[in-house]
Amino acid sequence: MKRYFRSSTARAVPSLCMLMALTGIGSPQSGLAQDVGTPAASVQAQPMFGAIAGVVRSSAKAPIVGAMVTVSRADGKGIWTTISGSDGVYSIPNVAPGEYVVTSQAAGYPDTAASTIQVAAGRAVRSDIAMGPVAEASAPAAPAKGGPDAVVASAAAASTSSKPGFLPRLVRGLTAPLQPSEQPVTTASLNPPPVGAFEKPTADPGPLPAFPAPQGDRAGPVATPPTAVAPPAPALPAALQAPDAGPAVDNFTPFAFGDFTWLNGAPRNKDTVLDTKYFTPEVRFDTHFMEDFNQPIDHTIVGATESFRSGEIQIEQASVGGDFHWDNVRGRILFMEGLFATTTPRNDASSATGSSAGNTGGVGQWDLQSAYKYVSEAYGGYHFNVQHGLNIDGGIFVSYIGLFSYYNFDNWTYQPSYVSSNTPWFFNGVRIQWFPTNKLKIEPWIINGWQSYAKYNGHIGLGGQLLWEPREWFKLVANQYGYGEDNLGLPNTQRIHTDDSILVRYYNNPNSHNISKMAFTFTGDAGCQYGGGITCHNGANKSNFLGWMAYQRFWFDHDLFALTLGGGQMWNPGRYLTLLPPIDGAWAASGTPYFTENPGQGAAMQDGTVTLQYMPKQYITWWAEWGFRHSDIPYFAGRGGVTPPGGNNGLPQYYTCMSGASALTNVLSQAQTACGPGTGNGGVWFPDLRKSETKLSVGVMVKF
Repeated sequence: MKRYFRSSTARAVPSLCMLMALTGIGSPQSGLAQDVGTPAASVQAQPMFGAIAGVVRSSAKAPIVGAMVTVSRADGKGIWTTISGSDGVYSIPNVAPGEYVVTSQAAGYPDTAASTIQVAAGRAVRSDIAMGPVAEASAPAAPAKGGPDAVVASAAAASTSSKPGFLPRLVRGLTAPLQPSEQPVTTASLNPPPVGAFEKPTADPGPLPAFPAPQGDRAGPVATPPTAVAPPAPALPAALQAPDAGPAVDNFTPFAFGDFTWLNGAPRNKDTVLDTKYFTPEVRFDTHFMEDFNQPIDHTIVGATESFRSGEIQIEQASVGGDFHWDNVRGRILFMEGLFATTTPRNDASSATGSSAGNTGGVGQWDLQSAYKYVSEAYGGYHFNVQHGLNIDGGIFVSYIGLFSYYNFDNWTYQPSYVSSNTPWFFNGVRIQWFPTNKLKIEPWIINGWQSYAKYNGHIGLGGQLLWEPREWFKLVANQYGYGEDNLGLPNTQRIHTDDSILVRYYNNPNSHNISKMAFTFTGDAGCQYGGGITCHNGANKSNFLGWMAYQRFWFDHDLFALTLGGGQMWNPGRYLTLLPPIDGAWAASGTPYFTENPGQGAAMQDGTVTLQYMPKQYITWWAEWGFRHSDIPYFAGRGGVTPPGGNNGLPQYYTCMSGASALTNVLSQAQTACGPGTGNGGVWFPDLRKSETKLSVGVMVKF
């Protein structure tokens, strides 16, 4: 995850787009959309960007051609460069609000000292640059009195004048919208006419001065005005009329050289709301309605990390937090409310004590689940200015195993396949992010274990991620894990795992009313457990995992709609990554006799989804999804549900009687004796588990 560096889009745009950004043509008053690829629904959006423009001149007030102007954020999160034109003008549109530092370089001139400016949304800020004298350069010849040169020289002098009124007129000239009837006049300078040239005199200037007549003229002295030179008509500078490639590509900030908002597992937001110099807020809401066609009587959906209740409107996630950043110190907190706060911790057995786990493998006291259940991310760290960046963070951070994000707003589908849904969503430990280039990230992990708040046994876990995005249309990610002893009660069993994925966008035409993008993903996942009598491949106690998933996505009508088709399979002998059904309230540490997870026991599952998303704004997604899942063993909740009569009895590790009371044993024959005679299995209650499940879901997700 790129938390210190926030990727920015740096696409080249035609001069018209830049002109609109600088002049306000895309303002609501103009009636034209700010982005030619934005749907009509977003026309009335308020401007999100400002602009920086100015003139680079020498100490003799002459424009400097080809000067390299650099604009960088004061907090170090972005840098842009551009070249001044033949008239010395430079311009950088689409600049996010904030504080910036401006410098320039030109051959034969000393570098300028840095100057700081403040950019506001919807405003153009002028920042002229005066460069030092050229060594051994002769002063320019003085213009002749009168004639056109005099007017030009006067205009140049006026541009540096301290007389009030000049700068407001310049800013108005950069920001006022063009009228359709206005014809641009070719000019090569930002210099305005002399102050007052277009202003009506406030008083009668009196008679024109008398000039002596030429010798021999018997008429004597006459009042003859000097030759009048019409001032140039006010217009946009030529540098803003000529084709321009837009802001320079940011080739320093990692993964900022392209637009990666199309990726699966990445937020679609191109803009940040309420961003400040010190804090970038983040707010997420995720609400859905799901209908399980098995119609479980207890409304419980089994075997997923995104689907939990049937026939109800539920809040999956309500999170508030954000990123702190100042003087290379960084921190992130995102609180987790909604169903995620209950369902995520239940899959972590590491915090269990021996008594609650029903064995002697507990790891002590303090309620870690209560301590962490309302936090999805919380870490602090430091950014080192090494190569393209080095971050060292400690805390809880979410993983992106299988390309899917823990947060559904970021994903192409709502319910991911088993490869992502059954593998970790978070790690607790230390993360190191090293960016040797702006296209490569190497990220080692030193963590307590595989999705665990605590360390299970004697070894911490080691792992890492390699992320490579050499082009905007391609992503390769490889996640590796090993060394950790991640089984409660099995201190000599270690786990290794590999998860590798690619994403390819093979078609991109964002201006199309039909198909605007097409992309696909493929993920392969493999791992196993070994030691303590458990083997990876052979014998009755084998315990391994093999899975894959693939998705094809189509975007339509300027990326307003998207359709995703896909699914996958998994094979999991030993069931160590098969999510435990919540029978009688069972969780990872308690286990349940109704669905055991012993070495050698198999589980093979397949699934498929069809997902339609409607994205009228970058901050909201409406969606609908049809999904089908199948297992070779009874696994999904059927009509009878997975809740015993009278509700959970608090002892999920034992069988339950038809009366709802616990049998106090996990041996079936003993439970039949304890429960007494009855129908079915001698008075013992059993959940209704089926081999397949079909769901239809709809929802809305918001992210700011």
